[in-house]
Amino acid sequence: MRLGIDWGGTKIEIIALSNEGKELFRQRLDTPRNDYEGCLLAVKQLVEAAERATGQSGTLGLGIPGSLSPKTGLVKNANSTWMNGKPLDKDLERVLGRQVRIQNDANCLAVSEATDGAGAGAHVVHAIIIGTGCGSGIAIDAKAHLGANGIGGEWGAISVPWLKPEEFPGPDSWIGHKGVIDRWCSGTGFQLDYQERTGTLLKGHEIMALKRSGNAVANEVYTAYVSRLARALAMSANLLDPDVFVLGGGMSNIDELYDDLPPAMLPYIFSDRFDTPIRKAFHGDSSGVRGAAWLWE
Repeated sequence: MRLGIDWGGTKIEIIALSNEGKELFRQRLDTPRNDYEGCLLAVKQLVEAAERATGQSGTLGLGIPGSLSPKTGLVKNANSTWMNGKPLDKDLERVLGRQVRIQNDANCLAVSEATDGAGAGAHVVHAIIIGTGCGSGIAIDAKAHLGANGIGGEWGAISVPWLKPEEFPGPDSWIGHKGVIDRWCSGTGFQLDYQERTGTLLKGHEIMALKRSGNAVANEVYTAYVSRLARALAMSANLLDPDVFVLGGGMSNIDELYDDLPPAMLPYIFSDRFDTPIRKAFHGDSSGVRGAAWLWE
């Protein structure tokens, strides 16, 4: 049995998978925000619940909204900032009494989809999370590409390329740079763009409902969003040239994106043709936690 945990900013979720990938158990708890020790205990509680329910023990993989530095062994770049600077793997091994494997949550999405999802069988999968934030992970032959400095796939920290004059320099972000992909191509960025234009904060599905009903402002927000995400994807295509893009997170449920993104990317693709598919994550919201379990494959 393989156990996977997705440690997010709002919830911590566990899944238990058989060797064949069958779901045996699933449970989630609210994340104890700003409480590092509380989060460790929540992980312990979930592991104990999974093993009690299944009657088995299992390997444990963990997906986090950051990564472990290969130089210091400490968490870095986590938007759940209370885990930054912590030796998370060592602390979990102390609490759980077993070895754990930790990867960035977007890398877990990539591994999951490359293993038995929308990118199954592909050599290089670039998986994009477009939810509260916007990050990405790269899987090569179904294994996460971490990189020499632990920053492989840190796509969200880059500024949206080919900025238009009216976009420059772009909004501030928690990363400390303006106009980054994480800020502009996330679901949060989609909502904030609408709020800045109208003074009203709506959820993404509410903005899309307005767009589909013919609302001009909502359509402008959507068009701008597609353009920015398409430029970001085109940059990846020019640099990495993956076999498939896989989209996860709440914004990936907007069906129009899969028709609208390819033509919006074409002006920025440095090639005479572009056939790379853009697919929705096969496992949906379960993909990250499944990928964490597959870290032991």
